[in-house]
Amino acid sequence: MTRPLRLLKRVSGYLAVALMGFLVGVLLLYVWWVRSGPPVQAWHTVELAEDLTAEKADAVRTLADYRALEERVLQELDSKVFAVTPTGPEYSLVRYSPGSASDPRHRQPNWNRTFELGPKEAVGGVLLLHGMSDGPYSLRALGEALAARGYRVLGLRMPGHGTAPSGLRTVTWEAMAAATRLGMWHLSDALGGKPVHVMGYSTGAALALDYALNALAGTDAPIPASLVLVSPAIGITRLAALTPWVERLSRLPGLEQLAWTANMPEFDPFNYNSFSVNASVQVHRMTRSVASRIRALAATDPIAGFPPTLLLLTTVDATVSPDAVVDQLLKHLAPEGHELMLYDINRFAIKSPLLVADPGPLTERLMGDKTLPFAVTLIANETPQSRSVTARFKPPFSPEASRFEPLNLAWPDDTMSLSHVDLPFPPDDPLYGRYPPEARGQVFLGQLAIRGERGLLKIPAQWLLRLRHNPFYDYQERRVLEWIERASGRGNPIPPRGPADQSRREFGRE
Repeated sequence: MTRPLRLLKRVSGYLAVALMGFLVGVLLLYVWWVRSGPPVQAWHTVELAEDLTAEKADAVRTLADYRALEERVLQELDSKVFAVTPTGPEYSLVRYSPGSASDPRHRQPNWNRTFELGPKEAVGGVLLLHGMSDGPYSLRALGEALAARGYRVLGLRMPGHGTAPSGLRTVTWEAMAAATRLGMWHLSDALGGKPVHVMGYSTGAALALDYALNALAGTDAPIPASLVLVSPAIGITRLAALTPWVERLSRLPGLEQLAWTANMPEFDPFNYNSFSVNASVQVHRMTRSVASRIRALAATDPIAGFPPTLLLLTTVDATVSPDAVVDQLLKHLAPEGHELMLYDINRFAIKSPLLVADPGPLTERLMGDKTLPFAVTLIANETPQSRSVTARFKPPFSPEASRFEPLNLAWPDDTMSLSHVDLPFPPDDPLYGRYPPEARGQVFLGQLAIRGERGLLKIPAQWLLRLRHNPFYDYQERRVLEWIERASGRGNPIPPRGPADQSRREFGRE
């Protein structure tokens, strides 16, 4: 071996040792940072054996079987978590403290259970699929509107949800897909061939796509009459693929906190604030599976015969990738009536130099691209000098919008954009709305204006800043109802809400 080669080998060895030392140092710093955070609680570690798993799926054949299993897991939660959680003033906002303002068992109904709405003689069915860490409450308002139009609505509680965050440590997307199949079979049998639609929120949208792909391939039935996807999780960060080893480390004594990417106080009655490493892994596995199957189907030609799909999305989303909705789904579908309804940011509010990133490139790309095989409706400022908004409709393969609809709505003066978590909630939502309801004694997590010194609140400031209701919900609800009516072959017009209705929505009071 020549001297230069020996020197190169020695330098490579030094670099390898240095890199290994650096990685070990980073790992130790990460472990120290995680362990310096809040300790895990009983609801992070409890094992609830009664919930659905992929292994149990063959034995759970009907929705009645699933709901019986659900009742057992909720009873298990009562005995293993609620029964051992203290009560008193300091626990008044703890979800698992019996009788607290956040105790979901004292709300009627308890939206942590699977629910079914609508008449027995329904015109069709709609399956509602919530997202990871979420619950059936998230699509409640849209479900109630559909039930009022004569649809049988089934809001599923996904396995691992509606109980304790510990469920996110063991849940798999295969178990969630098994629950989705049960829901579709139930509605199909109950409705005797009438159209059944699927509405999915966030990860629930990925479940809806997975089911639709299976149905098109002939491995599931029925094929959905249409899909409505809200803030759909189609593409997420690749870093989620690197987290399984963190989950394994969390099983070592003293490293339980490593199992959580977010460990927050649990004060929301219908949604987990904590988020597990395993949940990130499952979302990544699901979205990767769906995206790869879509690419394979569209390898030679756009996918024909796909259920008519309406996507509701905000142009800024810190949880999912808005670009992936276009590039990994919509651009692969044949031009058969699919549509993206996109909320722009409040252009009137971004004149301040404090704005960090303007998502204009995505908006401009969609509204100026004449090759897109789907329609786009953009909800945006009428002009940059006005808070009033219009709906701009751009047909497929068109270089520009061809129709403008004034909505008689405006951006609230304290709102810069919508968020991943607000689209399905109206301004009068009693939990996440703009103003607290008249009824007292229950937690309200909507528009909170709290000021003071940093570090005082247990709730992270970023949580407080995120908008949790949709000021344009009425228009969105009308579009969703029209979409499902049209896909059901009914085509009944949905009248816009009058000024009195909009006032009640805005102020959350009758």
